[in-house]
Amino acid sequence: MALQHLTDEQIATWTRAQKDEWWFKNVFRGDMAQLTLRSGFTGFLLGGILSATGLYIGAKTGIAIGVGLTSVILAFALFRALHAGGFAQDYTILENNCTQSIATAAGYVATPLFSSLAAYMLVTGIIPPWWQLVIWIFVVALIGVLLAFPLKRRFINEDQAPFPEGRACGVVLDSLYHGAGDEGVFKAKLLGVVGGFTALYQAIVSDGWMKLVQFKVLMLDKWAGMAEPWYLHERLDSYYYTWAAKAQGFIPSILGTDIRQLGLRVTLDAAMLGVGGLMGIAVATSCFLGAFINFVVLAPLMIQAGDIAPRLGANGVPIPLNRAEIVNQWSLWWGVTMMVVGALVGLLAKPEIFTSAFKRKATSTVAAGKDLLKDIEVPLWISYVGVPVFSVLGSYLTHVFFDVPFWLALVSLPLIFVLTIICTNSMALTSWTPTGSLSKITQFTMGAIDRTNPGSNLLPAAMTSEIASNAANLLSDIKPGYMLGGKPRHQAVGHIIGNLAGVLTCVPLFFLLFLQPDASGVRSVATIVTDQFAMPAALQWKGVADIIAKGLKGLPTSALISMGVAALAAVAMEIARIKTKGRFQLSAVATGLGVVLPPESVLAMFVGALIFFIMGRKHKTPGTQGHRVWVEGMEPICAGLISGAALMGIGNAIINVLI
Repeated sequence: MALQHLTDEQIATWTRAQKDEWWFKNVFRGDMAQLTLRSGFTGFLLGGILSATGLYIGAKTGIAIGVGLTSVILAFALFRALHAGGFAQDYTILENNCTQSIATAAGYVATPLFSSLAAYMLVTGIIPPWWQLVIWIFVVALIGVLLAFPLKRRFINEDQAPFPEGRACGVVLDSLYHGAGDEGVFKAKLLGVVGGFTALYQAIVSDGWMKLVQFKVLMLDKWAGMAEPWYLHERLDSYYYTWAAKAQGFIPSILGTDIRQLGLRVTLDAAMLGVGGLMGIAVATSCFLGAFINFVVLAPLMIQAGDIAPRLGANGVPIPLNRAEIVNQWSLWWGVTMMVVGALVGLLAKPEIFTSAFKRKATSTVAAGKDLLKDIEVPLWISYVGVPVFSVLGSYLTHVFFDVPFWLALVSLPLIFVLTIICTNSMALTSWTPTGSLSKITQFTMGAIDRTNPGSNLLPAAMTSEIASNAANLLSDIKPGYMLGGKPRHQAVGHIIGNLAGVLTCVPLFFLLFLQPDASGVRSVATIVTDQFAMPAALQWKGVADIIAKGLKGLPTSALISMGVAALAAVAMEIARIKTKGRFQLSAVATGLGVVLPPESVLAMFVGALIFFIMGRKHKTPGTQGHRVWVEGMEPICAGLISGAALMGIGNAIINVLI
């Protein structure tokens, strides 16, 4: 059925009471199942699984991927199949929307683990106990949920704000359940087929899975005498270098530096192909530009000049030059400068995000009358009581768990709440949450008050990011529920369930993937950043914390010059984007991101984006099979690539720990 909505004139002139009455009479589906036992359980399971994929991709790219549409399609396919087999009633559209809310909340709650909290561990060398991370992340996320519901009545009920991403999810849900043909089933099959083939490929390139199959299942080590399992190398150039080592073949270098030391490898990374497809050709090209400038041009020059050089490790053994050393010694500074300056310029260039967040639209003076939604909405007293209580609790936990002065955590709260409203307004208008740039405002402000303790700027900024992200994303999740006539209380409970699913899944997984104990059983932060997991978001947070704590003393002159040039370039790029109204599509933030990402991942993302760009241009005519697959099916294909690769990659890490 067609989704109903108010006209622009009605939005501008009606009171909120009139809008609520219209919604209650025309849209609300009070008799339809929404938060049921099966939708809650399905959302919890899907949220846990998809949050694990989010942690995996975030550790590789620094990007928090949305899992809402993936969960919608998976839940739709699961219960449509169960219904066809006579095992269960089909999902209602509101049950699916509730599942989507739970899964989305679970996906986003893992973000601090590959950004701010990982940076805290890298800066301090302290690994907090897993249970402290679970409690802290959940409590801070809950503040965002509680803060969202007074904002919901303003942004959704009264202003009818667009929330483009949430609206798109509502349209997809409506088309799945009420659209013509089998479009929903087709997208589910597309996701399943791509995910299945990707999982098979990822198993073949994984030493753990091949060890399990060949040694534990087929017993090839016993009857065939195999000492090492066979597996396909994901780095395709490995085969050439193996041959070159034996035949004394040509080894490519730039200004005398082996390109392998620069991280310039050719890798068939299925997950990065999917990430590239989702980010689009403009962002992927910007990342590629940053990687090319840094690793092909600047890094070889700085190595030749001696500003990047091998250094001695803690045990006195020289650390050979590699991509991580290049980034940490020199490249990080201009990359982070470009990201921070670009994000702040982009934010300041949108004054409506600030102005409209704090002003109310003039409405007619029609009497409000009875509140029809008082038994449907989350009571405001829960937020009015819960926000202060949990804010104080969150500040106390930040003090106890991370040694941040209690008063400093409390002082940061008003700033956090103001920035959260700005972030929510940005999500309402653009589906863009500027949590990165807003958290840096908190980080620099708290760092100016206390420069001696890195936690004093990292953790309040982490609270900013987590609270703002949860509030904004919850409102974006509520938008499709509002469009489809769902109950806000059910979505609030669902979001809390999702937060719990995310932290219970991702915190233990973080320890398993990134903090594996050594032979003595000791965990070290040295294992957080690796060739496989670059942790670019954590390095950005760490870079800002290092600047706050140490200033710019000790950096090579070339690094300082590069930071100045990067800042000017970021301003110029963002101004060009603004002046050309988006026709200049290079992004300063994405260019800086390309500096801290492994070049092989950047190349794979660029290839993925290029494939979808070319196929989209080739099959741009609606109604054709090519358009159905490559344009309408782009998100299911990318979700299949990401989920298939990520889940098998996580499984491979677990197998290597257990076997």
